[in-house]
Amino acid sequence: MKAMVMQAFGGPEVLQMEDVPVPEIGAGELLVEVKAAGINPIDYVARSVGGPLRDSLEKSLPAILGWDIAGTVSKSNSDLFQIGDKVFTLSRFPQITGAYAEFAAVPADQAVLMPASLSFEEAAAVPLAALTAWQSLVETADIQAGQRVLIHAAAGGVGHFAVQIAKYKGAYVIATASAHNAEFLESLGVDEVIDYTAQDVGAEVSDIDIVLHALLPDLRESASWPCLKPGGLLLSLLGPVPAEEAAKYNARAAQIGVRPDAAQLAEIGKLIEDGVVKITLDCTYSLEQVGEAHTQLAGRHTRGKIVVTIPE
Repeated sequence: MKAMVMQAFGGPEVLQMEDVPVPEIGAGELLVEVKAAGINPIDYVARSVGGPLRDSLEKSLPAILGWDIAGTVSKSNSDLFQIGDKVFTLSRFPQITGAYAEFAAVPADQAVLMPASLSFEEAAAVPLAALTAWQSLVETADIQAGQRVLIHAAAGGVGHFAVQIAKYKGAYVIATASAHNAEFLESLGVDEVIDYTAQDVGAEVSDIDIVLHALLPDLRESASWPCLKPGGLLLSLLGPVPAEEAAKYNARAAQIGVRPDAAQLAEIGKLIEDGVVKITLDCTYSLEQVGEAHTQLAGRHTRGKIVVTIPE
């Protein structure tokens, strides 16, 4: 099968098209013919420097990256799915999965039947980003109707799912984004959009119950902590928050590390099927263009998600 293989850490050029064996599947696994793969920030971080996956990647090189998969079951060693089923999944994260390939071995208990209304490209855009938003706001923060929520980088992959989940739960949502994304975010239900390029977020926003901090850690002090009410919760997507830092602001903090969860993904899929949550695709790339997809996403100006398609 064809796959984009990471030869070493480095720039997009380390991703090379190769012929590799189709993976074998064990008990409880599916062989999925990959139709589309989602691209997430962890993909280009893993490729360039490894990030939190450095140790496992060093032992696995050459490796096939990618964790968001949408495709068709080609073989099944599980009673959960049959050959021909269309599934989507966040597979094995943070272990190596191999989504940038024509076939991938997927744990059956991490896969979910695709919503019938979705294309493979749309389905591949969902798992990691939407589960990150869900596990942040619903599972960790236990978001409640009427709470005030601040979501940074709201037009991005995690952000555009987070604002919709927060609105579904009845929260008042304030989002940070550049001015050209304001209309887009308002169409998703955001109550207020703060243009971070022209406004001082820390000075403009206050009395917040929950902040979803999808920014660099050094921006917490200016863009997140001043916004929280006493006892409020900061959800950090980029690393741990020292306890003394949260205490300084009389607030709480939690680090979010996404994990596969089929039940949660199925619930998100139902919201998508019901029209409560919408998927925004910025653009799609072919499998051999995955390096270009990494470059675009690393520019941090993507609206919604980027996916890679795998042709027949």
